[in-house]
Amino acid sequence: MDFDLSPEQRLLAEGVDSFFAGTFPLSRVRQACYAGQPGSLDDLDAMSLHEMLVPEEYGGAGGTILDVAVAAERLGAAAAPGPFLGRALAGYAITIAGSDEQRARWLPALAAGERRATVAIGEPGDRWTLDAMGMGGRHLTGEKRNVLVGDGVDLAVVVLADGLAVVELEAGGVTVAGVDVLDRTRPMATLLFDRPEHERLTGGAEAAQLVLDLGAVLLAADAYGGAAQCLDLAVQYSQVREQFGATIAHFQAVQHQLADVAVDVLPARGMYWYAAHAMDCARDDASGFASLAKAHITERYVAAARRTVEIHGGIGYTWECDLHFFLRRAVFDRAYLGSPETHRQRRADFQLAGV
Repeated sequence: MDFDLSPEQRLLAEGVDSFFAGTFPLSRVRQACYAGQPGSLDDLDAMSLHEMLVPEEYGGAGGTILDVAVAAERLGAAAAPGPFLGRALAGYAITIAGSDEQRARWLPALAAGERRATVAIGEPGDRWTLDAMGMGGRHLTGEKRNVLVGDGVDLAVVVLADGLAVVELEAGGVTVAGVDVLDRTRPMATLLFDRPEHERLTGGAEAAQLVLDLGAVLLAADAYGGAAQCLDLAVQYSQVREQFGATIAHFQAVQHQLADVAVDVLPARGMYWYAAHAMDCARDDASGFASLAKAHITERYVAAARRTVEIHGGIGYTWECDLHFFLRRAVFDRAYLGSPETHRQRRADFQLAGV
């Protein structure tokens, strides 16, 4: 049995890496996020990674969950800005939960970039799970917080306690309020709903849970890519920074720090690979392993980012150093869709239930 990525998936990863190395380095990430040049995101949009899960008959790539997770890992390694996560989840939601008519109406426009969608999940009180959500029923009333938005997003798939609904953001009854965010690579907003016109997708709570599971897998993949990149940056810096006539890579204390990060991070790749594979091929395992991967890898990402800043010393704490992109992103990955404690409890509940 082959537990490795396919040649096509490796080519996908190499293609994303090549794009960011040559066309969209961290200097352009800084421009897009802080220098008021959001137009640079058009190059990212041209990669069309957000439509990988849309079936081919609707203009998408018809990829697997593992395909899009591999792409998410490489986007995490590049600290890529933009609405990839929200758009990927929205397209997946309509694909698995929409009727034939709903898929035919929304998916081609999403795949072509004519419409840009996101997902609205979190509610006040840090509520991310279906059983904790208050919104549901016939009318949409309430508040969704930390909604991923971006340039041109005009459609939201709202995750409810009992299913999914599609809402146009320009419809009456929807108020979009911008919020200040820590991770500027992924801008967010608060959506206030006062009985807007909306369309329920035919899939129910089971489909809504699959959307949350996919989000957990993609966050785990993003976190692995970012954590591994932090390790690479720490190793590179240790080989050029000199103290007392030698590079700091020669110092045993630094070597131990690097080894700790490597042992924490590198074995975790298999966790998100299996979680993605389970969503493709072993649905009975999918929810539990999605939560396990999200909890473990996002926590390791925060630790790796902090350790990398420490290894860089004083320069690591400066605005000019690009490490803050990864530290901020690590905090986002850990918090979005629920804390590691929440997901570990969810995994434990599955084990107790024998799932």
